[in-house]
Amino acid sequence: MMVTKVHKKGIVVIPKEIREKFNIKEGDEVIIYSDEYGIHILPKKSPEELFGIDRGKGLEELAKEHIKERETERAKVHP
Repeated sequence: MMVTKVHKKGIVVIPKEIREKFNIKEGDEVIIYSDEYGIHILPKKSPEELFGIDRGKGLEELAKEHIKERETERAKVHP
């Protein structure tokens, strides 16, 4: 877990370690959304990067997998 500040105009700096881990570079777009668990920032992927990600699975199954993975990660941070 890392802590960062919110600057003027709502600007938030993504720590270097996280930018490197998710290959986020200056000028890249990110997706920001909120749900009952909090605020989430995800790297926006190009269609080329997403090609084949479903490995034959339906979108609903992928969404369920993603939710399960996020819940597992949250449990590590908030036991």
